[in-house]
Amino acid sequence: MFVYKPSYRKSFLAAFLYEATMSSTSQKHKDFVAEPMGEKSVMALAGIGEVLGRRLEEKGFDKAYVVLGQFLVLKKDEELFREWLKDTSGANSKQQGDCYGCLKEWCDSFL
Repeated sequence: MFVYKPSYRKSFLAAFLYEATMSSTSQKHKDFVAEPMGEKSVMALAGIGEVLGRRLEEKGFDKAYVVLGQFLVLKKDEELFREWLKDTSGANSKQQGDCYGCLKEWCDSFL
């Protein structure tokens, strides 16, 4: 028989939220953060598909490392990066968040 204790609830909730967060990342995100970026196309970034990728390429952001440079110039600030990505490519909120999360996790692993 399960006896409710507040600590069980917190542990369960923390585990549930962790799993929900981790499972919400795409395979594209997981692949990108799994290795150094090298010469990957901007379209290798999570949240960036063909349409946004072409828009970014037209503005000189053809490689993932060029977008990373902008991310770092903006001091990894989520609000500033999302605004920049929206203004530069027309990315929607989900695309902005996916790309930000991808670059943030990559930086946490490799920088």
